[in-house]
Amino acid sequence: MLGILPFVGLAGGVKRRRRKRTGAFEPMSKYFWIPVAACLLAAGCSKKAEKEAEPIAPVQVEGVRTDTVRKLVEADAVLYPINQSNVSPKISAPVKQFFVNRGDHVKAGQLLVTLENRDLVAAAAANKAQVDQAQANLKTTADATVPESVVKAQTDVQSYQEQYDAAKKVLDSRQKLFEQGALARKLVDDAAVQFAQAKAQLETAQEHLRTLQSVGKQAQIQGAQAQLETAQAQYQSAQAQVGYTEIRSLISGTVADRPLYPGDIASAGTPMITIVDDSKVVARANVAQKEASEVRVGNPAIIRVSEGTTEIPGKVTVVSPATDPSSTTVQVWVQADNPGERLKPGTSVRVSIVTAVIPSAVVVPASAILPGEEGGNIVMTVAANDTAHQKKVEIGVKDGDKVQILSGVSPGDQVITVGGVGLDDKSKVRIVKPGEEDEDEKGADDAAGKDDKK
Repeated sequence: MLGILPFVGLAGGVKRRRRKRTGAFEPMSKYFWIPVAACLLAAGCSKKAEKEAEPIAPVQVEGVRTDTVRKLVEADAVLYPINQSNVSPKISAPVKQFFVNRGDHVKAGQLLVTLENRDLVAAAAANKAQVDQAQANLKTTADATVPESVVKAQTDVQSYQEQYDAAKKVLDSRQKLFEQGALARKLVDDAAVQFAQAKAQLETAQEHLRTLQSVGKQAQIQGAQAQLETAQAQYQSAQAQVGYTEIRSLISGTVADRPLYPGDIASAGTPMITIVDDSKVVARANVAQKEASEVRVGNPAIIRVSEGTTEIPGKVTVVSPATDPSSTTVQVWVQADNPGERLKPGTSVRVSIVTAVIPSAVVVPASAILPGEEGGNIVMTVAANDTAHQKKVEIGVKDGDKVQILSGVSPGDQVITVGGVGLDDKSKVRIVKPGEEDEDEKGADDAAGKDDKK
């Protein structure tokens, strides 16, 4: 009431002054209700302002639950084909004809291109003639008559054989006469000496003939055989040169590049066609040393294309045993099938490698995790009285939109997933379903629009 008195005095004062001008006076109680009504109206507005000062925030919640989560190692990677062949000629020659173009699918052993080879074909024909000549020479040598030295040795053997026979007859005849006493002992001894000399000469001649027959002719045959083998080797080399003018694919795949055209010079050792086998792809990722220590060959993995939602399952095939000194990372290869050749080599992708599987983990949606004011992570939970409470949590493994909680909340708790940003501890909230908040706001906007029209 004390607050009302000034208003009463003010109102009464105003009325008194007005009556002084007219010469009349009116009591003050007639105007007492005016400040009273004003005060009552001010009190009601004050209570309404207090209610508006504590707005109820609409939020969406989800329950804390247990689920299986995977421990992932993620990294950016670039796709490579499972196999690649840079086809290069072994000789330098002009391109005669191409049988494939960029984008064509080829099989292993398929003819890709031919080079000019008329000079090489002629050289091969000349070498074939040399082979034929060497074969004829070998046959002539093998069937040839006995050389002159062999003929002389045969004549010597025949002559010494006759001398041997005559000396033997003389010795036998004198031996009989000596036994009959008709001949002296000295003549028998002389005949024995001549027989021994004839025998030695015959044996020497026979050995000489055998040597000539076995060594001389064999050496000639071996020489002719060597000439034939040389001619055959030259012919094979010429044939190989002709074969080098037909370029064939070593693998099955797709023609990725063909820089030359018919008539261009194909240089030896310079790639003229590139074949890629992209039936499978390999994502090569550089992984930090700490994370790479948990990766093993055979770990399952997923390859995600950066510009889309395509996910290709694969597995780890290579973990580099050495660290790259320039980036201090370890290269890991993830191989995956590529049906329909949807993934193109050179594409940037994201790989997720599963290094462990944790069953029955306490998880919350990733959208429920908020940064704490003092560091760390927090979640906003909703109690039974629709009051939000801030709780500090320790997070573990992140698996997509699921985050493992090591401490801070328990299964069954309700955590705010939408509307928790900027929400104070112990704030009043209203749980809404997805889309319900938007409908309320739309209704409020429509009402405001109608008021504006009025």
